[in-house]
Amino acid sequence: MKKDTHPDYHEITVVMTDGTQFKTRSTYGQPGAVLQLDIDPKTHPAWTGGPQRVLDTGRVAKFRSKFKELKLG
Repeated sequence: MKKDTHPDYHEITVVMTDGTQFKTRSTYGQPGAVLQLDIDPKTHPAWTGGPQRVLDTGRVAKFRSKFKELKLG
């Protein structure tokens, strides 16, 4: 195996948006670095089931208008 081909994994601290912290191993920064998250699974609507906005424009809208008489699904 070649030397120095793998990245340096070290321990960092991840701080969630609510202030909770956990330690993990990563290639981010230097050993002991702190990664402050702006978005995480506790707050983002994609994970929490919060309000989502679906944009029905472009090709999907064109398809639906073209085949609106058919009972699809």
